[in-house]
Amino acid sequence: MNLTPILKSRFGYESFRPGQEDILLDILSGRDTIALLPTGGGKSLCYQLPAYVGEGSVLIVSPLLSLMEDQVRQIKMRGEKRVIALNSFLNGFEKEKALNSLGDYRFIFSSPEALGNSSVLRALRQSNISLFVVDEAHCISQWGHDFRPDYSRLGSIRASLNSPVCLALTATATTEVIDDIKASLCLLNPSERLQSIDRPNIGISLEQHDSLKDKLNRLGELVQQLKGPGIIYCSSRQWTEKLSAALREQGIEKTAYYHGGMDNEQRILIQQQYIHGQLDVVCCTNAFGMGVNKENVRYVIHFHIPSQLESYMQEIGRAGRDGLPSIAIMLISKGDFEIPKNLISSEFPEKDQVKYFTDHLQEILEGNPEHFGFTETQGRYLTFLTSQHAEEQQQIPLFSYINQRISARLEHKHDKLRNMVEFASLTTCRRKFILEYFGSQIPQKAAEICCDVCGLQLKAYLSAGNRQEENSPLRDWRLELQDIFL
Repeated sequence: MNLTPILKSRFGYESFRPGQEDILLDILSGRDTIALLPTGGGKSLCYQLPAYVGEGSVLIVSPLLSLMEDQVRQIKMRGEKRVIALNSFLNGFEKEKALNSLGDYRFIFSSPEALGNSSVLRALRQSNISLFVVDEAHCISQWGHDFRPDYSRLGSIRASLNSPVCLALTATATTEVIDDIKASLCLLNPSERLQSIDRPNIGISLEQHDSLKDKLNRLGELVQQLKGPGIIYCSSRQWTEKLSAALREQGIEKTAYYHGGMDNEQRILIQQQYIHGQLDVVCCTNAFGMGVNKENVRYVIHFHIPSQLESYMQEIGRAGRDGLPSIAIMLISKGDFEIPKNLISSEFPEKDQVKYFTDHLQEILEGNPEHFGFTETQGRYLTFLTSQHAEEQQQIPLFSYINQRISARLEHKHDKLRNMVEFASLTTCRRKFILEYFGSQIPQKAAEICCDVCGLQLKAYLSAGNRQEENSPLRDWRLELQDIFL
């Protein structure tokens, strides 16, 4: 099957990026596929092009509202009108109208949680879903076990839609995560198209500092001196606001913060301002990044250490999507390793909370767990485990079952953190460690841009000119029109 004419006529490209064509041919032959493409590798094309080859609608399960809205916007910019996102931006009338004509849409975006809605599921069953796509499929493993258990139900939801061909897309996945994706989506003998996660244009650097004050001072220096737009990742909402304010005090005006506590409109505004060059720096939690389709991010700074290498790779992968040299810097000071430990522990309810939950089960389930002192995440997690206990027809008491599951998840997350600590403490090549961790092939030739252990120098990434000119380059008007009209 020659897909190049469709690629050119529909998307304006002359050739496929590495891995894309093989993935498309697998899908169009009716084979379930797990595809790992690096950030910026063109994942969206892998589910968009098949919609113009066969009949039916493409259902895309997307993890974040902002990502969903950005994907919809990009599809509409190509002139495609038959696209809908089933999310909170639709009012009651709009949602009802969309569900009544869902089969008329070529692309249907939804969160995992929305698929649990009976009216949404009923409308999807009455439509012809020809391709079931899970975007950012690592979330099945990373979030599905505890943070967002609706990810664990995607396999049964797909089965209820007559098991359409499935495409699971991700930019980072270990062998363990791929096995999780297969099991959760009920994939039997899927094709595995796994590109290397290596991003050789991104230099990796870690800096040890004696105190928090030193680290704060160093952050200010780096943001003042580094070329181009950047992202600063923090461990909490409070820190995003604190760092943004500190940078503004240092005269870096085009700075903002972003976290999950902001309302949807605020978050989308910050994203769009950043994408269009109205902001140079965003201080954020890991809620920022998916859906930020910005090719010229030149640096990513981790002010706090992530809790796992998977998160670290997803976050640094937002730099250098245009293939140009970029830098990932992690700043570490004394006591930093305790922060992710405490965050992991805070995600799960304590034993006395579990006891209270099981003792007052009916009352809590009929009401709202948050009214009984549980966080939204804890309530969702405990409710999910209760349903799992019933579905599995477990003989052990619910209290023991929940505590066993929590203990297993805590141990798993602490194992991930130990890998991250080992990475941060390396005296050998950091890139090689990452590639081995993800099971990617080690290049025979060492990367020209590698890591601080291999002698990476920051001076190549420092700005020599005007920050405004570097961060907001003027584009040729012909290119702008080409993007609009293709």
